[in-house]
Parts: sequence; C-alpha cells; structure tokens
Amino acid sequence: MIQLAVLDMAGTTVADDGLVISSFEVAATAAGIPADGPERDHARQYVLDTMGQSKIVVFRALCDTEDLAQRANAAFESAYAAAVDDGNARAVDGAAEAITRLRDAGVKVALTTGFSGTTQEKLLAALGWQSVADLVLAPGAGVRGRPYPDLILTALMRLGVDGVGDVAALGDTTSDVASALRAGCSIAAGTLTGAHGEQQLYDAGATHVVPTVSEFADLILDRQT
Repeated sequence: MIQLAVLDMAGTTVADDGLVISSFEVAATAAGIPADGPERDHARQYVLDTMGQSKIVVFRALCDTEDLAQRANAAFESAYAAAVDDGNARAVDGAAEAITRLRDAGVKVALTTGFSGTTQEKLLAALGWQSVADLVLAPGAGVRGRPYPDLILTALMRLGVDGVGDVAALGDTTSDVASALRAGCSIAAGTLTGAHGEQQLYDAGATHVVPTVSEFADLILDRQT
C-alpha cells in the first residue's frame, strides 16, 4: 500500500512552458556567459540535462566562482518569479484533481522542487495551491536537492510514513528518477509532460513512465484495491 506520493512541480504538476530555459538565459547573462557561441550552447545543454536538480548546484557546475554561481542563481530565481507574477504559471491538466483523488483515498501528497523555497511559495500562490498538498519542500539547510534522496526522505519523516517501500515518486527528469531510486521508493516513475522523454526516463531506471500525473494517480489507486 502506498502511503505517500512525492510529486515534482515544474514539468510534472506545473506546466513549464519554457520558463526554466528563458530564466536560465537571464541567469547566464548575469554570470557573464557570452550570449552566443559554444560556451552558451554547452551551458544551455547542461541545464537541459540536469533539469530537476537544485538550481544553485547547476550554476556552481557552470560558473568559475561561488560569487558568479550565486549571482546566476539569484538572477534565475528573479526571472522565474517575475514570469510567475506576470501570470505565466499554470497547472498541468488534471494535476489538482489527481492530487485530490490521492488525498481522498488516504494517500499523503508532498510537492517538491529544485527551486528555492521562496520561488516555490510564489508558484503555489499563483496557482492557488497553498493547501493542495500535505507538505511542500524545497532544497535548503540540511536538505539537498535532487538527485539526492533528501527531499523524499524528509517528506517521509515529516509525514510519519512507515517506510520507503510505502512511497511512490513522480517527476519529469532523470534526476527525479535517480532521487526516487536512491530513496528506495517502490515506485520511481517518470512523466512525459516535462523535460525528458520516455527512453531517457527508462534508461535512468524508472519503474514506470506515465503520460501525466493523472495516470500516476490511477497507478497508485489501482494498487490500493
């Protein structure tokens, strides 16, 4: 029986619509990465490959100094938050209903992200999702972002779940899958509404790949009967 569903936000329950990449372009400029050429192309590809990871970790890999990484991360968060404030945030079709179905069936739901807690709060407010889940988590002190298992394991502990085998996780990136596998989830699923494709997700070790979060809810609820 699944007691906890851990769901990623951007690309999984929240439509991305290119906001991550457009915010990255602002961040890359702030970090001094040339607007055109191989350095920018490499950085853009790295961001695509590492979707789902904590953004400050990504910028540390791309920037020569901690100061530049922090500057890039601040610019990214500011650009993404501005896009949210401008009304560009929308839920993946059926996401809120899927979450409600899970909770109504007694499955706890945690929403996780690679964004900062401040940006996560803005996103939740824009969607009217402040109370849609049992718990929301972002990387922070003592909680590493993906591909580490910390977000999932923290959700398990805070929500009083019996064990890692009682947890199912869903995300749209290989980092999401890696995090779920490291945490020991019995379901480490990928969804096709975001950054990475079906083969990439299976190659990363996904136990299941579903079209959307709605089918993920079906997968869990079918197991409960």
